This record gives sequence, structure tokens and C-alpha cells, in this order.
Amino acid sequence: MKFSKHPILVVTFFTLLISQPSYAQKKFISITIDDVPNTSKFEQDGFKSILMNRLDSLDIPFTIFINEDKISKTDFTQRNEQLLEAWIKNKNALIGNHTFSHPRYSDVGLENFMGDVEKGERLTKTYASKHKKSLKYFRFPFNDLGLDSLQHTQVKSALSKKGYIITPFTVESSDWMFDTVYQHYLKNGQTSKAHKIGELYVNKTVELVTFFDSLASQIYNYPVKHIYLCHDNAINANYLSKIIERLNNENYEIISLEESLTDPIYQQEDTYYKKWGISWLYRWMPTQKERVKWMQQEPDLSEIQSTYDELTKK
Repeated sequence: MKFSKHPILVVTFFTLLISQPSYAQKKFISITIDDVPNTSKFEQDGFKSILMNRLDSLDIPFTIFINEDKISKTDFTQRNEQLLEAWIKNKNALIGNHTFSHPRYSDVGLENFMGDVEKGERLTKTYASKHKKSLKYFRFPFNDLGLDSLQHTQVKSALSKKGYIITPFTVESSDWMFDTVYQHYLKNGQTSKAHKIGELYVNKTVELVTFFDSLASQIYNYPVKHIYLCHDNAINANYLSKIIERLNNENYEIISLEESLTDPIYQQEDTYYKKWGISWLYRWMPTQKERVKWMQQEPDLSEIQSTYDELTKK
């Protein structure tokens, strides 16, 4: 190949060659946070929300899913209400209902569950209206959509009538398990061990994002817009920002939940009619055999699982 006779074409060719891979590798993920507000940690930290402050410093979009019963979980109800309002009015936050008291739908049944949904929107709707926001997203506690197809159909219909959008996720990393171990070490003054758990959480989360991104790319043949599920807890207060930094380095752009949901994958029918809270990438698979095949390839969480099991048995 002789490019010397056409220098402009040479420059154009190599410009495209260099820029195209960067464009092709652009990836997207939104951050969703369950169990907001963590009023116990708020009190422990001198009535500051470290997680919200860290998110503000990053200036990224995120979505919160609220359990209003947390307002009365400590003796500082008024301050806790102020915390809830601060989360809701945050300029980067979309808001969602996570029920009042976090019941498992398959245990309590439709009537009790929907009663808890309605109870969980009273304060939230007041503050949302005050700050010109809407409450339209919903996430199931434990991501339990019911025991069978009948329960699934009934609750989806009931939530749809109330105008809620059921919020899926493609990636979660069992941060609740890491957080239990992390807090145990902190409470016992084992800060070095706590730090190692925090770093393990970051590494495993990035591994899981990479895994689910690869899974989705193989199935759908394009970079899907992922949704990451985590919680308002101690380990995220200190390490979620590090996860986001790592994802940025991996060429992920943090986008809003609203933007993620524009991806056509979220229009698929969920045919997984069981109560277990698995990734929606698994829910959309046609057979259990295919799900199991992929699940067996997930990054290994046995280290944190064994430590968590040991601590909780005590």
C-alpha cells in the first residue's frame, strides 16, 4: 500500500483508525441505591450523610429507593426527615419507592404488600412535590416479584395502575454482605481487615460489571446500558466513589436511570416467575439451563461469602 501520493487520505485514514476503537468501547451504567435513608449511620456520623456528600463531589446522576420506616428507626425523627428531604431535593437524584418497611412480597401477599407500598410514599410524595420532582420508580425489596406467575402478574398490574415503573438491575455485587463484614471489623478496631474488605468489594464489583457486560454483549451484540444496584451503607459511603473511578477508567460513562431505561433490552418480557432476586439479564433468558450456564461463570464471591457466613452464625 502506498499512501505517499494521498497525504490527506492517509491522515484521514489514521484518524479514523485511532478514534474508532475509543468510540466503539464507550460503555454506560447507572447507579441505583436502595434502603435510603440510612438513619443509623447518619446519627453515627454526626448527622452527616457521607455517601450523599461523596456523590455530590462526583456530580453524577443516581437514583434512590426509599424506605420511609427508617425515619423512625432512631430517636431523631425530625433530623431524619430533613435527611430524607435532602436526598430527594438533590439535583442529581431521581427518586423511587422501595416500600415502607421492606417486606418480602412472596411472604406477605398482594394486599399487604400494596398497603406497604402506599404507606411508603406519603412523605416522599410530599417532598417530591415540594421540589418539583415525580415519584414514578419502584423497586421490590429483595427483588422478590412473587412465588409464581400469578403473583408476578398481579403485582405488576397493581403497580402499573399506580403509575410505577418497576426498576430492574443488570449488575449487583452483594454489597450488603461486604458491608456486614466491613462493619464488623470496624467495630472491633480491625481497620486493616476492614480496608481489605473494602478493596475486595471494589475489585469484585468491577469484575462483576465486566462479567455482565461481556454476557450482555454476547447476547445483544452492542454495549447495553447497565443498571447497578447497591445500598445506602457504610461500605458504599467509603468505597462507591472508588468503584465509580475504576469504572470511569474502564471507559464507562455514568448515566441516569432514565437514560438506561431507554435501552431496548428493558422492553423485554420477564419470564422468570420465581422469588429470587437475580439480574434481569438472567430473567430474560428463555431457559433455566441457559441461566445456570452463565451463573456458573460469575466471578467467585466465596471468600466474602464464607466470612459472612461465619460471622452471622455467631
